[in-house]
Formats: sequence, C-alpha cells, structure tokens
Amino acid sequence: MSQKVIPIQPIPASGEPPQAQSLYEAQKKIYPRSVTGLFARWRWFFVWVTQLVFYGLPWLPWATETGARQAVLFDLAARRFYLFGYVLYPQDFIYLTALLVISALSLFLFTAVAGRLWCGFSCPQTVYTEMFLWIERKVEGDRQRRMKLDAGGFSGEKLGKKALKHFLWISLALWTGFTFVGYFTPVRELGTEMLNGRMGSWEVFWVLFYGLATYGNAGFLREQVCKYMCPYARFQSAMFDKDTLIVSYDAARGEPRGSRGRKADFAAQGLGSCVDCTLCVQVCPTGIDIRQGLQYECISCAACVDVCDSVMDKMNYPRGLIRFTTQNALAGKGSRDVLRTILRPRVLVYTTVLAALCLGLAIHLATRTPLKVDVVRDRAALSRIVGGGKLENVYRLQLMNATEETQRYRIGAEGLAGLEVASDTEVTIGPAESRWVAVRVQIPYGSAAPGSHAIHFTVESRRGDAQVREKSVFLVPR
Repeated sequence: MSQKVIPIQPIPASGEPPQAQSLYEAQKKIYPRSVTGLFARWRWFFVWVTQLVFYGLPWLPWATETGARQAVLFDLAARRFYLFGYVLYPQDFIYLTALLVISALSLFLFTAVAGRLWCGFSCPQTVYTEMFLWIERKVEGDRQRRMKLDAGGFSGEKLGKKALKHFLWISLALWTGFTFVGYFTPVRELGTEMLNGRMGSWEVFWVLFYGLATYGNAGFLREQVCKYMCPYARFQSAMFDKDTLIVSYDAARGEPRGSRGRKADFAAQGLGSCVDCTLCVQVCPTGIDIRQGLQYECISCAACVDVCDSVMDKMNYPRGLIRFTTQNALAGKGSRDVLRTILRPRVLVYTTVLAALCLGLAIHLATRTPLKVDVVRDRAALSRIVGGGKLENVYRLQLMNATEETQRYRIGAEGLAGLEVASDTEVTIGPAESRWVAVRVQIPYGSAAPGSHAIHFTVESRRGDAQVREKSVFLVPR
C-alpha cells in the first residue's frame, strides 16, 4: 500500500488537542475502462492460448504399453514425472534446472527488447485479472455503472449482482485449483473422487488454497500484486536501457495538452496533440498516468496505446501519441527506426546464450539414455570368503526403467582380473518401474592386493538401446 507522509500538526495555542491524522493513504479502488484495439486483441489471444494449455493439458491422454495415461503428470508419490513420451526421475533434476535458467534468460531477453511484455500479456496475474474483470463487466456493467453501483446504498439489485459476480469468481477459482491439483493427481481420478466425496485431505487443501489465491489475487488485490508484491517491478530497471521498447508518451508532440473542438486548429491555439481526455488513465489496470513518463507500476499492457489511437482517429490526428518506442528514439538520438535497436550487443549476447542452452537441452533430451542406475554397497557384508575359494562383495543396484515398455537388462562387472557376477545377470523391469536388485560380485581369493579397487558395473538392455556404466569399489580385506 502506498504511503503518504503527513506532517504532524502542532498543538494550537488555544490548548485544544490536535485531530488524529492517518499516516497511510487509503487505497482507492481502480475501475479499468474496457478498451478495444490491436493490443487488446493480442492480450485476449494470450489469455486463450495460456488457459487452453493450462486447463486442457491434464485431460490430454497419452497411449502407452500398459494403456492410456495422462500426458503430463507429476506423480510425487511414485517420484516419477511424465512429460508426453518422457519418464523423468528425481535424478533428472538437471532438466528442471536448465528449464529455470532458460526461463530466466528468456525474461531478461524479452525485458531488454520490449520491457514488461510478459507482465502485460502472459503473466498469470494479468491473465486471471483480465478474466475476472470480464466477468465483472458482464455482470455489473461498464466502468461508470460499476462505480455508481459501488457508491450507491444497499439494494436488491446490488446484492444480486454482487452475489452472481462472486459466485462466478469462486467457481472459476475452484476450477483453477482443481486443474492445478490435476497435474499432480490424475485428473480423471481426482474428478471421480470429487464427485463421490472421497477426495484426500491434501487434494482438498491444495484445491482450496490455489482457488483462494486465484480468487484473492485476481478479484481483489489485482494491481497491488504488480505494484507491491511482485519483485520484478523492483528490479526491472536493471534490465532496461534507453534502447528498450517501452510504452511511452510523446511529450514533444502532445504538450501542452488541452481540450479543443474536433475541427479546431490546435496549433494556432498553442496546444499539442493531447486533448487531455484522461482515457489513458481510465483504461490503465494499475491506475497510473503514462503522460508522467516511465513508472515502475507500468506493466506494458498497452491499453493506453489502444485508447489513445482511437482518440487520435476521432480527431483525425496521426496515431502514435502513446506508443511502443525507445527513450533514444523519443529524444531524437541514434536511429529512429526502433526495430534496429533490437540488434544491440546486450540482446545478441542474451540471444546467443539462450539459443545455446535450448539447443543443448534439446540434444540432451533426444540422446538421453532411458535407464538410471545407482550402486550402493551392502553395509551388512562388506567383504567375505565364500565356497570355491572366492572373495565376494555384495552390492545393491537400483535400476530405473525410464521407458514405458517392459525391459530386460543384463548386469556385468569389470575392473579386476577374474571379476564376475555370481548372482542373476539378467533382470526384468516393468514399464516406468524402479527396483532394487542384490548383486554378488566375486574374484578368486588372493588375486588382488588388499585394499580398495575401482570396478565398474555395466547395465545394458537386451535390445541394445540403453547402456549405463557406474563406478564402485571392491574391497579386499588385509
């Protein structure tokens, strides 16, 4: 909440106590005006795309050897993560790390090129706020009607509209929470459990938690999340420069502002192109006046661009009084072709690093071995002499089949003279299954000097499409 410093009033000479003064300015509710135009259509395009992916992906089936499953499922209980045809284990955490690094670099790149486009068009806070505002407009009316409804006293109409609006908000929020949980619990099973009233306590908690977060953030907090809670608003300036495309007001063209008739010669009146209609303020979801220059509250949604262009059209003025441009272009420095400013060293470095990371991740995924092996020594029997004059070490191998087909693996060992696997050398692992296998390894007694000797286990699929080599040690007692 923004703070407003109010000086402490001195005690009047009459001795009367001073009036209490609030040190905080009351938060004024913002009623964004609806707007149409190019950027408004782009915002709704991203709303549809992101939400079709979010709501639809859990319901997408994927055919496997054992039957259809959910295409994207993060099975935390089984510690398996299904991404279409890939089965990932916790040992594949490197992919998540790479994905987070790529996301961060993408944000840096987009910010360096065109400011807070992510915030204005694809951020979940913006997307859900747009959806909740659409419901609010459909139920309560346009900006003036909403303001009049809130300012008026209690009535049956007001109660009915508010109740309907909040019912629709809560329904959308709960469906959002249900979909979110559906990424971690198979969504069809979750739906059946919900209809039968048998949802688990954790599922209920997370549906309500995520639903409440959506309801509160998109329905009530709205711009306050962007202005006070989101850290991106605070450090965005570190990624901006004077060649970054930002929503800007052309003060040289627009000032001095003032109202005038449509056919009036505003130049003769000493006025600029801005008619001071304040529509750019009325459509702003964060309630700022873009004519005051770049402000950290601006999320680059370009609603002010759309509405200003519509006003310029009505006045028969050229468009672009408010537009995406750079500070250098506005100041007349460097190239006025803003597209040329994209190809500058900072952007090229971000692009090169990002492309290399994406290419590396794609290659690594394409050539990934669909088999994970962990070797653990059996601490109960480090080394022992067995029949036949053999010295034996016992190990436990965790074999993780990262495919959705039954696989048969051959286990071998190498590294010492006469080293052999004395237990079963072949094991069958089911689709996406993980098993611990006891493996006994022997050498002829006296064939190796006392101490610790490096050996390697080899695990290979019978089909020959997966082979893993893991290092361990063989202990020879003194």
